[in-house]
Amino acid sequence: MPMPTNPREALLRPRDGDALRAELRHTASLADVPVLFGGEVHAGNLLLSEFIGTRTNGLKGLTVPSTSGLGGRVAHQRRPASVPDYRTALNITHHFDAPVIGEGLRSVIAVPVVVDGVSRAVLYAAVREATPIGDRTADLLTLSGRRLAAEIAIRDEVDRRLRMLDTRDTTGPGDAAVSEGIREAHAELRGLAQDVSDSALRGRLRAVADKLAGLLVEDAAPSAVALSPRELDVLSHIALGCTNNEVAHRLSLGSETVKSYLRSAMGKLDARSRHEAVVTARRLGLLP
Repeated sequence: MPMPTNPREALLRPRDGDALRAELRHTASLADVPVLFGGEVHAGNLLLSEFIGTRTNGLKGLTVPSTSGLGGRVAHQRRPASVPDYRTALNITHHFDAPVIGEGLRSVIAVPVVVDGVSRAVLYAAVREATPIGDRTADLLTLSGRRLAAEIAIRDEVDRRLRMLDTRDTTGPGDAAVSEGIREAHAELRGLAQDVSDSALRGRLRAVADKLAGLLVEDAAPSAVALSPRELDVLSHIALGCTNNEVAHRLSLGSETVKSYLRSAMGKLDARSRHEAVVTARRLGLLP
């Protein structure tokens, strides 16, 4: 994963390793398997960093180049693979026999976390007997990999949207294209926040969206109006010209639910139309 270079990105994006660890813990709570571990892929190299159930430190911090060992092969081919007995497996390289055998691992399965066609991490499950790992564990690990891929994809999109805002550093705030870009980024951030499983990241996304709301307003009037997160989500997309059905699709809501949130927001803003609601929210600094 490219490391954030922008202060806004560094502040917003938590460690992907934390999300990886959370997925391993979730799998451990459901699967009957003694060892789970994994790591992120950087520049084609897999770095093992997260472990559950290991007895030694032999695998800790191990760097696995592309195509090497089971994990390197999985990261390179971007599909799961397993070995019923690591010691005698003929379809992998044996560069890491010492730490693997030192940990006593025999049967191992590895699952890649693929985002936009690129392996970003690898998750492992292992047992200390030469018996195939059950389908249930394999399925749970695969689902965990998919959830982690979705989480990373959302974080990538957030970073991309924030980079778009950097154009404001070199372009005046009155520039129409930049203003529209800020408004689109605001709406996207609010929409993305609903798809994030990490509550802390969801809160940060909304906090950044709130900061964006004030970028185009030099002297926002003090507001006694408090819109709910969902009311702001809906209104931010209405401000882009979306229909109720389009808002419903973007936010994964029912069209009647969108209408309900919009009516509630209009009531709080004392607005008689959706357009008036948007204008009032912008004047109060609730929308960019």
